[in-house]
Amino acid sequence: MERASYLDKLNDNQRAAVTFGTGEPPGPLLVIAGAGSGKTSTLAHRVAHLVVNGADPRRILLMTFSRRAASELTRRVERITAAALGTGIAAEALLWAGTFHGIGARILRDNAAAIGLDPDFSIHDREDSADLMNLCRHGLGLSQTASRFPAKSTCLAIYSRKINSEAPLGDVLRDHFPWCAQWETELKRLFGAYVEAKQAQNVLDYDDLLLAWAQVMADPGFAAHVGGAWDHVLIDEYQDTNRLQARILMALKPDGRGLTVVGDDAQSIYAFRAATVRNILDFPGSFAPPADVITLDRNYRSTQPILAAANAVIGAARERFTKDLWTERASAERPQLVTYATEADQARHVVDRVLEDRETGTTLKEQAVLFRTSSHSAQLEAELTRRNVPYVKFGGLKFLDSAHVKDLLAMLRLGRNPRDRVAGFRVLQLIPGVGPKAAGHVLDALDLAPDPRAALRDVAPPPRSGSDWPAFVAAMTTDAPWPAALDKARDWYDPHLARLHEDSEARRGDLDQLAQIAGGYASAEKFLTDLTLDPPDATSDQAGVPLKDEDYLILSTIHSAKGQEWRSVHVLNCVDGCLPSDLGTGTTDEVEEERRLLYVAMTRAKDRLSLGVPQRFYVTHQSRNGDRHIYSLRTRFIPAGILDRFEVTHWSPARVGEVPRPAPAPIDIAAQMRDMWA
Repeated sequence: MERASYLDKLNDNQRAAVTFGTGEPPGPLLVIAGAGSGKTSTLAHRVAHLVVNGADPRRILLMTFSRRAASELTRRVERITAAALGTGIAAEALLWAGTFHGIGARILRDNAAAIGLDPDFSIHDREDSADLMNLCRHGLGLSQTASRFPAKSTCLAIYSRKINSEAPLGDVLRDHFPWCAQWETELKRLFGAYVEAKQAQNVLDYDDLLLAWAQVMADPGFAAHVGGAWDHVLIDEYQDTNRLQARILMALKPDGRGLTVVGDDAQSIYAFRAATVRNILDFPGSFAPPADVITLDRNYRSTQPILAAANAVIGAARERFTKDLWTERASAERPQLVTYATEADQARHVVDRVLEDRETGTTLKEQAVLFRTSSHSAQLEAELTRRNVPYVKFGGLKFLDSAHVKDLLAMLRLGRNPRDRVAGFRVLQLIPGVGPKAAGHVLDALDLAPDPRAALRDVAPPPRSGSDWPAFVAAMTTDAPWPAALDKARDWYDPHLARLHEDSEARRGDLDQLAQIAGGYASAEKFLTDLTLDPPDATSDQAGVPLKDEDYLILSTIHSAKGQEWRSVHVLNCVDGCLPSDLGTGTTDEVEEERRLLYVAMTRAKDRLSLGVPQRFYVTHQSRNGDRHIYSLRTRFIPAGILDRFEVTHWSPARVGEVPRPAPAPIDIAAQMRDMWA
């Protein structure tokens, strides 16, 4: 049979992954997709190939780690099927493409009646969850203990780690929060109260979407019902899954038929979110017979010298799928390993190099500076500012963390679920004269009412709410269709926005953008779910980069850079204590993840790669009489045995304008010191 033309651009290994087991749902497949190996294209082609060969797109489940990734995959599938069939499937035909949490929310709503949930449940984001945790914390008197009890954010982090890792609470405290270990009994009591509060308020948090899904999948009948909805299940970035997600997946397809997972164990860098590299390492042996494994090792991004250095770094990993990336992109330029006397020297030289590359045709946007931790870029940011080089640093204020955006979303959530106390406290206190006590009285009345939405019309208004109360009740009980309901909420909120914020015009622009996003959704429920589970990264992402310059340098943590690529990449502080972090060397597993972080950073570079090794750091936390400098060694991940993969250099600043001076006459200090005692 003549090969389909849409497969022609694939290499042999990609084609094997795409065409694996066409026909009846095949056995399980693991695709180990190296950095820059065309993973997204391969996954999109596999989905398209299934459809072209008769698979019903409505019976395909495609799970990714962001809505953006899911949207990009569905667009590619549409283009590929259009080329293959003459008319592509509409992106909407892939009904089940989304994130783990988004798919979980849909399944829970669709089956709410059968599993004891109210389908109108609210979904709390992390900040709302922390606020509710704090209410429970205060209610149990844990904020008044003789010694300091963990803060709300720490309590939520402990709870989340315990849920997603499926580890006993004691083990979680011992391994990740040892300073909180004394509070195990109280934390267990707090988490019980937190769960009861969520259930009383018809609320699920981010972790509940996976936990509830996994718990109902433990029932064989329900698991068969849900898993039977799809003939093919495909998972992207499988190395970033946690134990709870793996349990869900194995319950969906216990025999592995129709199951494809794609990922790269060498890029598993999210253990702080409870992701475990064991999921992908153990996947083949989870089935009998074991899953097939296809490796994508041809890299289309980087030059061969960059890959040789990256392969050498990851080659020392304790456990991995053997894979050496290769490419046809030859180059005589090896990655640079540059030693500096100080961090300041590193910053000066990196900016020099960035500007030199810009003058030779590489725009600032095509260059990136990466670092292990956000604070590592402080010296560089000061140097960029001094030299008037525009930049954008990834990891700023999240869009949904803005007070005005949270206010409006809380109004929408309260309108749908009047039992949501976190949303209620936030919205009620927007009304002048209403404080926490008055808001609590209103919410208590709604909790006792069989129909809280109707009760809002009859509840006694807070004493000082005045004429604002009727307008608030009208906004909260409107029957306007979507998205007109958002406009009604904005009409009520607008005068409060002007009263609460001096920069109300700028914030109003964010709300305009929120309304524009809302217009793309068929319901408030879908809008609130998607924005809570996968929010836009930052306000500036919506309004355009807040710079006068059209070109700007990218600064990013390595975690935020995963999946990205640039022509030129500089990695800061490749020294022990920074990479690996001094907080990431407690166990062998932590050290191995730090190695993978360096590998991820190196494989972001297409043409040029530079690793900085400053020898001396200035710190502010040393003792009063001690040296405020600490000295560092080159990262352990680049031992002497692989230095030949790098161009090893030392850089020191030129002394511009310095006039040579004659050397002074020699002085015998030793003799003078002896003469003192003669």
